[in-house]
Amino acid sequence: MIGRLDGPHGDIQQVDARQRADLILAEARAQLSSRLWQAALGTGDDGAAVAGTGGAGSEFSLDSLIAMFSGGLDARGAAPAMASPQPSQPPIAYGDGGRDMASARRRDGDGRRDDGDAGGVGGLGPNARYRATLQSAAARTGIPAAALAAIVNAESARDNDGRWLEYSRNPRSSAAGLGQFLAGTWQGETERPGTWLNTVARANGWLDAAGKVRDDARSALLALRYDGDASINAIADYARSNIDQLEKRGLRVGEGAEAIAEIAYLGHHLGLGDAARFLRNGGLDPDRARLLLNAQVGTARASERIAAAGDASSAHRAWLLDYVGRNLRPDRFQVLESKS
Repeated sequence: MIGRLDGPHGDIQQVDARQRADLILAEARAQLSSRLWQAALGTGDDGAAVAGTGGAGSEFSLDSLIAMFSGGLDARGAAPAMASPQPSQPPIAYGDGGRDMASARRRDGDGRRDDGDAGGVGGLGPNARYRATLQSAAARTGIPAAALAAIVNAESARDNDGRWLEYSRNPRSSAAGLGQFLAGTWQGETERPGTWLNTVARANGWLDAAGKVRDDARSALLALRYDGDASINAIADYARSNIDQLEKRGLRVGEGAEAIAEIAYLGHHLGLGDAARFLRNGGLDPDRARLLLNAQVGTARASERIAAAGDASSAHRAWLLDYVGRNLRPDRFQVLESKS
């Protein structure tokens, strides 16, 4: 039922004591690492320059995490209050089976084909529990379930058996959960009318009269990123919005799960503005490309890639094409499109 945090996948308290302790420690480390990275890069969660390292990006406190995972959900399912120049490369044929994507998809970093680990029910293997959520989100937004599963599979951390890890966090940013949503993006999707998150927030009383997230509800909202079903629904809404906006900007989106997944993933990974620039120009400007590559692979490895490629735009473009080609594989999840 929308608005509830309980159910087979949603009860945050269903983690054992060790998992709670691990998450609390990981969150504390992530906050410190996030601040250090933002200080080093001079940016906040959305890539905009910031003067300091505090503010919205550091939404969790250790005390609030301890309270949340000590059983602090109230009767409504709410958690205690706690604080989301043009490159020379030609445009990329995303969404139309472009050669760059097809070539990357056929091999991994060593030239071998990457066949992944999907299998079993709906091509989901150990993630079969999410089949109903993926199909429901697909029906609601028009984004193919196979495309949604591919985005989750590309974004989320995975266990050794391929199981998507709901309680994952990027140490270099505030990105968290199956969809690796930044705090600001998650809050923005909550405040956007018509989204699944907006419906949940209204049901829980997390929005003020102006439709903005209340300060005392922000941490409960951000904790939802660790709920797999919430993340999948948010991915679907965000993908729908990004695709619609890219089309309004004159960028063509192909048909079928593969084409839609490619465009949706670029919007999810880069954000709308950078995705539009990447698609239209074949890459990002050097400063922005360097910033994003640093955040993805670390400054040392980014510098090596930039030196090898000759410039930051080419290095980031090559990394992203390779990553998407190897990891965004809606063909692994085509069984989800069956009506049975």
